[in-house]
Amino acid sequence: METPTMKPDTVLILDYGSQYTHLITRRIRSLNVFSLVISGTSSLKSITSYNPRVVILSGGPHSVHALDAPSFPEGFIEWAESNGVPVLGICYGLQLIVQKLGGVVVEGESKEYGKMEIEVKGKSEIFGSESGGEKQMVWMSHGDEAVKLPEGFEVVAQSAQGAVAALENRKKKIYGLQYHPEVTHSPKGMETLRHFLFDVCGVSADWKMEDLMEEEIKVINKTVASDEHVICALSGGVDSTVAATLVHKAIGDRLHCIFVDNGLLRYKEQERVMDTFERDLHLPVTCVDASVRFLSELKGVVDPETKRKIIGKEFINIFDQFAQELEKKYGKKPAFLVQGTLYPDVIESCPPPGTDRTHSHTIKSHHNVGGLPKDMKLKLIEPLKLLFKDEVRELGRILNVPVGFLKRHPFPGPGLAVRVLGDVTQGNALEVLRQVDEIFIQSIRDAGLYDSIWQAFAVFLPVRSVGVQGDKRTHSHVVALRAVTSQDGMTADWFNFEHKFLDDVSRKICNSVQGVNRVVLDITSKPPSTIEWE
Repeated sequence: METPTMKPDTVLILDYGSQYTHLITRRIRSLNVFSLVISGTSSLKSITSYNPRVVILSGGPHSVHALDAPSFPEGFIEWAESNGVPVLGICYGLQLIVQKLGGVVVEGESKEYGKMEIEVKGKSEIFGSESGGEKQMVWMSHGDEAVKLPEGFEVVAQSAQGAVAALENRKKKIYGLQYHPEVTHSPKGMETLRHFLFDVCGVSADWKMEDLMEEEIKVINKTVASDEHVICALSGGVDSTVAATLVHKAIGDRLHCIFVDNGLLRYKEQERVMDTFERDLHLPVTCVDASVRFLSELKGVVDPETKRKIIGKEFINIFDQFAQELEKKYGKKPAFLVQGTLYPDVIESCPPPGTDRTHSHTIKSHHNVGGLPKDMKLKLIEPLKLLFKDEVRELGRILNVPVGFLKRHPFPGPGLAVRVLGDVTQGNALEVLRQVDEIFIQSIRDAGLYDSIWQAFAVFLPVRSVGVQGDKRTHSHVVALRAVTSQDGMTADWFNFEHKFLDDVSRKICNSVQGVNRVVLDITSKPPSTIEWE
């Protein structure tokens, strides 16, 4: 499915692998300016096709001295200058600008990592003419440093150690920040980005979710012919539901939704979700119980990536069969499959279509993305693939999806398969996990904490522990509880429950769920861990 036509005031980010690149995108979008990430090694033709108003070069783990150091294409700087497109380099991006334009970058004698103080030197465009002499704390993360600037550039800020912290060439409209303004550890970073975009670059804050919705509807109608039918895979989560509602708005009853019970759903999930679809969303949904089929394929499988790919393959097989049934009914086989893939799914799974993104590691294969079989017959429609979770919820509100439904915590596409570590079919692991998860989530709701948490769930661990229950020695299962706060799922912090809450939940689980005698709490952030365990 083609990418929507970009607005004139698009801020394009060339990604060189920084863990913070997605944050730049989010910070800019929060200013009502559309921002998009593509590979830092994209061709000039690809870059110019987006008609960007501003281009930002991200940070990255590389050294500009490495033989395979990624770089922007030849002619990029000349194109930007001749078209009046401002360029901002951040961290590695600054060093890339310096080196490519004739300056000198060397390995720094003193590395700068973490919080550092910088001082603005005299008048500058990027900080504002009145900021000379101002000191501020910023977040540094670099080993190399610029020691000689290209002709026409000047230093406009230095670190406490004397390193170049910011530079600019006003005539060419090229700027650089050696630190990361996008992170909260740089308290004045958002102020700098705002000033740069609006005051220096003249960008307009005119990007609205309503515009994206109308643009996506046009793209859907252009992609799907007036006599074609579309299948939508509904998971019961926010993403697929908003995607289905959007496509339904575009093509009406030519959308056919399918909800598959793969045997890996939460407690009473099928009944609850189908009730919501019928009562509140009025979407045409067919429910298929394929639990035996999925669990048979997963029997004995312990590797998480293999589990994901098996589940992805089985989903597609079922969708193909559903398409054949629709063909018999309507005389034409559906050619498209709608999925609620989000931007973080794309970033963590594999390169976004057409971007050749190569400098960030694959974290996991999402079943919507990396887990799909290569010989899949259905063509994908992914209307949310450029959006973060909070933006999807905003779109859902515009589409009148019930607020209570939009607040549901994310649930992974592979379901409980990635919350049972090891073989999901061994013993009664799934049933134990469902009961534990239900107690945990209901306790969170009862405590009024549900909306304060990004995601909460239980995990079944492949270990047993010794316990004492009813004056008897037990050798039973261990379960873990996980709850995190986040804005977009790309980074997360563990939720700090009160001890009494944890004590109550632990007692309820051990007293109510047969076969569990120990409850542990996951207090790991992302990074270094992922939110899900597999």
